[in-house]
Amino acid sequence: MATVSTQPQSTSLQLQVRRTFAAPRTKVFRAWTDPQTLKEWFGPPGYTTLAAEVDLRKGGKYRLTMRKDPDGDPFNAFGIFEDVRAPEKLVYTWNWDHRDIGDTLVTLEFRDLGGQTEIVLTHERLPNTEERDGHGTGWNGCFDRLQQFLKK
Repeated sequence: MATVSTQPQSTSLQLQVRRTFAAPRTKVFRAWTDPQTLKEWFGPPGYTTLAAEVDLRKGGKYRLTMRKDPDGDPFNAFGIFEDVRAPEKLVYTWNWDHRDIGDTLVTLEFRDLGGQTEIVLTHERLPNTEERDGHGTGWNGCFDRLQQFLKK
């Protein structure tokens, strides 16, 4: 079960989502960072990840090309890795090419729980409550799909 908490932060907003997965931390980290694996599960229900590019290093870029529904137009989420500590932490900027929300910041902590992994996702610098709430729904949907993927 996921918990979502929201909290204002000066002129921007943040959200936090926590979820525990029944898989070792290295497997969960790899699922989040391997381009081929990301295409299998990333995105909320109803979305398909068509392409994933990941340069997994500080200063490296990533781009996720997604589409909603089979007939939807493709769009990209993209950013730059600010911190990479495999398999425990990722920090990266997050933005969209179809609607510029500014460079928001995502921090993922992969906590080893002895055969299980808790992910704590914190998404900061969101410009308004609509974006915060929409991303909260999206991240929870991603976590649902990751949970299903890890059961394979």
